[in-house]
Amino acid sequence: VPNYYEVLAVSPTASFTDIKLAYHRALLLFHPDKQRQQSATSDAVDIGLIKQAFITLSASASRAEYDATLAKRPSLSGPRPAQAISLEEFEEVGRDGEEAWTYGCRCGGRYYITEQDMEQGQHIVGCSSCSEVVWVGYELLAEDGNDHFPEL
Repeated sequence: VPNYYEVLAVSPTASFTDIKLAYHRALLLFHPDKQRQQSATSDAVDIGLIKQAFITLSASASRAEYDATLAKRPSLSGPRPAQAISLEEFEEVGRDGEEAWTYGCRCGGRYYITEQDMEQGQHIVGCSSCSEVVWVGYELLAEDGNDHFPEL
């Protein structure tokens, strides 16, 4: 599903008037008759997509349905790890009475991951001193020592 808000360059909280103005602006900007030089590599937007975006966002019922669809879409946002680090590169330490591992950050801070974090499937770990995050690769073992959930 394309993001109609991005197609019309409006925010999700835009009013009907804002959507209508953005629709007309997009039509004028991307209409084939208004293009001076049309090439295969241009950033032209399909007029049909612009019209569909306006139709969907201008009616409150279809807009609410569309917003619900967008909300269900998996989010790709979130912290982007600076690097992937194997748990084998971490130093094992005891922290608050449980097993934990630590790794130095380039800022001088530390990344910490606990056994409980790993059991919950957490791979993204933030630095204790800065906003940097890393992806920690590990493999969970069952109580009997056999592979349980192979995770990289």
